Amino acid sequence: MRPASSFARYLPVLDWGRGYNRTILTNDLVAAAIVTIMLIPQSLAYAMLAGLPPEIGLYASILPIVAYALFGTSRALAVGPVAVISLMTLTAASSIAPPGSAEFIAAALVLAFLSGAMLIVMGVLRLGFLANLLSHPVVSGFITASGLIIATSQLKSILGVKASGEAMPELVSTLIANLANTNLPTLIIGVVSTAFLFWVRKGLKPLLVRLGLKSRTADLTAKAGPIAAVAVSTLAVVLLDLEAQGVKVVGQIPQSLPPFTVPLFDAELWQRLAIPALLLSVIGFVESVSVAQTLAAKKRQRINPDQELIGLGAANVAAAFTGGYPVTGGFARSVVNFDAGAETPAAGAFTAIGIAIAALFLTPFLASLPIATLAATIIVAVLSLVDFKTPQHIWHYSKPDFAAMAATVLVTLLAGVEPGVIAGVGLSLALFLWRASRPHAAIVGRVPETEHFRNVRRHQVLTDPRILTIRIDESLTYLNARWLEEFVLEQVAEHPKLRHLILMCSAVNTIDASALESIEAINHRLADAGVKLHLSEVKGPVMDALERSHLLHDLTGTVWLSQNKAFAALLVLADDEDAPATSDDPWAARGLI
Repeated sequence: MRPASSFARYLPVLDWGRGYNRTILTNDLVAAAIVTIMLIPQSLAYAMLAGLPPEIGLYASILPIVAYALFGTSRALAVGPVAVISLMTLTAASSIAPPGSAEFIAAALVLAFLSGAMLIVMGVLRLGFLANLLSHPVVSGFITASGLIIATSQLKSILGVKASGEAMPELVSTLIANLANTNLPTLIIGVVSTAFLFWVRKGLKPLLVRLGLKSRTADLTAKAGPIAAVAVSTLAVVLLDLEAQGVKVVGQIPQSLPPFTVPLFDAELWQRLAIPALLLSVIGFVESVSVAQTLAAKKRQRINPDQELIGLGAANVAAAFTGGYPVTGGFARSVVNFDAGAETPAAGAFTAIGIAIAALFLTPFLASLPIATLAATIIVAVLSLVDFKTPQHIWHYSKPDFAAMAATVLVTLLAGVEPGVIAGVGLSLALFLWRASRPHAAIVGRVPETEHFRNVRRHQVLTDPRILTIRIDESLTYLNARWLEEFVLEQVAEHPKLRHLILMCSAVNTIDASALESIEAINHRLADAGVKLHLSEVKGPVMDALERSHLLHDLTGTVWLSQNKAFAALLVLADDEDAPATSDDPWAARGLI
């Protein structure tokens, strides 16, 4: 590999940066301005969701974005604090110290550093395929359950009461217990802000279009709705002195750029946070790469999952050293970034500049921002992640997938986020192993007047009681080796006239040592029963492996290039072994059905 291409593999900016021009710059600047407006209230809200001071949300939205712009491959992915990762951070760091405390903040920094380091190591080792360990139904179920937990947890800020808990039962019970202490002004702000933000998502764009704005302009203007909610609710608190009536506000936010921070090196702390950091890494990567691939496909671009690991890892390490907390690519802001016309990751760097300006100059105006408004922002954002349609589709399509999804939802709701993630990973692997251990196989016969072979249960095909063909539709490994033996011997027992058995291997991509041993055992057992074992349509790489074994030497039958040649030749061989046919119809004379 040439040095330049090697550098470009780890620094994609060297690739897209070569073609950067004034037009792309303009598009990136416009997208950055729109995403910055959206990101300011979101960053504050998600930091508070994570149990952290609001300014940490701004810090996590500056240098991490720049780091991803340098190392990431997606042209539209917007990195920063997101709801699910914020909730997972709260859950993990709460096991170390109370939310908001210095120890809690230190734990959040360690989480960001460990998560980033793990992602970078996985990227260097090219382990992007690990995202496949989580099936789509399980990820969808986890995000839906997490969204419900997050929305429920924010009701305390809408009502102005205290509530606690990491799982739904405890959250609901503490909310109900404190319902009598609801603060009326807070409730009004929360309900109005939530209703307004829901309306902005659905109703503002059509209104603006009717007023004469172009569709794209109206859409982008509607995305800035949260800023209007922030401005109006903050103004209401100041003019009506609602803070004196019990309305909780954000309070003073430091006017500063992100500080330089060093994650605490404590072996015991790192050990306690290692598993949560790994879960954060996996969920964050899966969520991010899903969004990145979806947006890249719309412009016929591609992303590199291995390099995405490095990009996200660099973003999290940057967060750890600049007073932030774990980050990943967010769905909502990435879609806004894409729709606003972002063409390169430079749009993210410009967004970081906008957030930095806000941290330096705009934070005094946010001191009177009601927390209820931020809670409304979170509720509206996370409820868009709650998906009730997918379970219905999956129920009709695959009951095992639905069971895995439902179990993930229930575990997450009843036990919390971390048990939900662990259950999701475990269920995904268990479902994969269960399916791999029971591959699809079919008894096939020849379609009349063709050379094609199809399942006898689905098609009218030609067969012979002396010849049995089993088509195996899966690679043969230690997971299904024992199953193969049982299936073949069961079929032999059901066909008393059998003399030749063909394993049709057109869908077999590999045969490992365990499966090879099983095939050898099948060969010997069939020989004892007077049945010859044949193989057909064996792929080149599989054949290369078999030639390094004793199977081909000991095989009682033949390895055939095509299934049709195998069937035709074995018909003749079976006829030679029996009385010669006399009928004018050779198929009928041979006993074909």
